[in-house]
Amino acid sequence: MESFEKLLLENKAWAADKLQADPNYFERQVREQNPAFFWIGCSDSRVPANEVTNTQPGEIFVHRNVANLVVNTDLNMLSVLQYAIEVLKVKDIIVCGHYGCGGVKAAMYNRSFGLLNKWLRNIKDIYRIHRDEIDAIENEDLRVDRLVELNVREQVLNLSKTSIVQKSWKNSDLPTIHGWVYDIGDGILHEVIRVDHTLEIDPIYKYDDIDL
Repeated sequence: MESFEKLLLENKAWAADKLQADPNYFERQVREQNPAFFWIGCSDSRVPANEVTNTQPGEIFVHRNVANLVVNTDLNMLSVLQYAIEVLKVKDIIVCGHYGCGGVKAAMYNRSFGLLNKWLRNIKDIYRIHRDEIDAIENEDLRVDRLVELNVREQVLNLSKTSIVQKSWKNSDLPTIHGWVYDIGDGILHEVIRVDHTLEIDPIYKYDDIDL
């Protein structure tokens, strides 16, 4: 049996188990999604949002990319962000990195990864700004983990500067933005930063026009 065929069989078993436990499960799923959370996470297969938060389908709206970045030219991420805030009306946005992140580690060194270099440049900038702090850490794994934390913090601040979030904060006190790091070694999420509409940012990132 091919590996992908096993996935199809596992899907049928999963669907049958859901129906046995709750005959109306899929009927409810079809009607709507009403998530309170928007999760921006790393593409790493070991950090699935629903699994690590013990939530059900429909409870978390998810976007994932290499090293959980918020890049102001990434139309994919920005489109999902706008939908999450303006249509789904999420209350909380979570940027979740993870210790030992391969993308973050790759950005710390000089090896070329082709097209990926362009993406990792965003992390290299964070490393450059905090180089003295990071390089002062003797253990390589701990250096990577510290940059993981700093990267999450920076992505939370990047979110707060988007016109999408600024527009929402101009009209309401939502969303609250959280920066978390997941420890693959023990399964625990750690809070790094939390910001809301009271965050003081440089006025250049604010907009006079409400209809952005």
